[in-house]
Amino acid sequence: MGTVTLGVSIAVPEPYGSFLQRKRASFGDPAAHGIPTHITLLPPTEVQADALPAIERHLAGVAASSRPFPLRLEGTDTFRPLSPVVFVKVTEGAAGCTALQARVRVASGPCARDLQFPYHPHVTVAHGIADDAMDRARAELADFSATWTIAGFALYQQGADAVWRLEREYPFGPQTPAVPRQAADLSRPPAPSC
Repeated sequence: MGTVTLGVSIAVPEPYGSFLQRKRASFGDPAAHGIPTHITLLPPTEVQADALPAIERHLAGVAASSRPFPLRLEGTDTFRPLSPVVFVKVTEGAAGCTALQARVRVASGPCARDLQFPYHPHVTVAHGIADDAMDRARAELADFSATWTIAGFALYQQGADAVWRLEREYPFGPQTPAVPRQAADLSRPPAPSC
């Protein structure tokens, strides 16, 4: 069946997500339009395509046992010179993100993998571009802030065109099975029979 490249992340909601994506593009980052604005839980990971059902079950279990938590983005920082990245900082909710990514990548699970660097939740706004553009990204977004409650995460797959596409969302908390429409609409009297 071959392999696929997956990632798991927390989407930055609107209007913040589109705003940061547009800013990333304005700094000259060629990956801006192919990567939705996010906080990574599982970095790009190549897996066998037939492992997808087990991965989806694992992620559903992680989400079902998780609860919403507040998150705040504020200001910018950089991983330079270690890595050519400028990012918006997670100033509230970092511990929740760290715990969540550890559960996604648990050693006994289908998403187990080592990381190149220690986990540090952040939102990338420039990656691998000229230093002056990186400096501009850091300066222009220094006053950026956003606050919301994280209520779930999502699985993404990278296409052959390098664009990341949403595959499935995982809301936090126990999930109830969907009720068929006709069973849910009990307030209407039954149709007369002939």
